[in-house]
Amino acid sequence: MRRVALAALIAIAAAAVLSAQFRRGGRFGGYGPSPGVNPKYDGAFTFCRIMVRNAPDGDGNGWWVDWPRADTNLSFRLSELTTTLVSRDASGGFNHVVIKLTDDAELSKCPFIMLTEPGGVYFDDEEAKHLRGYLERGGFFWADDFWGEYAWEHWAREIQKAIPPGYTIIDVPMDHPIFHVLYDVRELPQIPSIGFYFGTGGQTSERGRDSAVPHARGVADADGRLIVFMTHNTDFGDAFEREGESREYFDRFAGPGYAVGINVLLYSMTH
Repeated sequence: MRRVALAALIAIAAAAVLSAQFRRGGRFGGYGPSPGVNPKYDGAFTFCRIMVRNAPDGDGNGWWVDWPRADTNLSFRLSELTTTLVSRDASGGFNHVVIKLTDDAELSKCPFIMLTEPGGVYFDDEEAKHLRGYLERGGFFWADDFWGEYAWEHWAREIQKAIPPGYTIIDVPMDHPIFHVLYDVRELPQIPSIGFYFGTGGQTSERGRDSAVPHARGVADADGRLIVFMTHNTDFGDAFEREGESREYFDRFAGPGYAVGINVLLYSMTH
């Protein structure tokens, strides 16, 4: 019995060490790389990414993960697969912007905003206030690519700062309209980063048993419209960003990834 107990303690300790090794983040105080000057708004759809700071106790690499290729690739697929007018620059490239939550002028031009690796994020009171106002005015927010319960719990605390009073986080069922706007999505795919997928011989759960099940969660307004969509234990951003790097990765993850991504964009602009 003592040997069994000792083995169990060793296993628990090893799991804790492994979890700590996996955990990302720990930077605080800055917004990361400069995104440059945003293009002038022209009235067409433009991918809007949110620039935020990381918390020292968070679990995420930063808002710039998957940027900018995920942004431009998803914009390209939106233009290719739908009749949506998508903003382009003079050379034909797809416009995209990076904005702070406190920039109301820029936020007001974005019916859709996205944040990557929210498990590491920190919202101060002013940022939370502006995000709440954006959501109350009809905006839509997608948070993607965070893994395991630690990252989820950290993010849940941060997003609660911005959720309008009386609203709660819910599990989004697969029969929800967001999964059936254009493509009939019947299962939420678990999409790993391309490096993890090939580095582990084809595994998809980046935190092992701690992230074995992907989740779609959200926040709905008083009329039942989703205003926040959260994809946990999966990485749609890599499905967009890395689509051209490996035929195997593309064949397995790009199709399911874009089916959800296009549905989310269309839902955000029609609901």
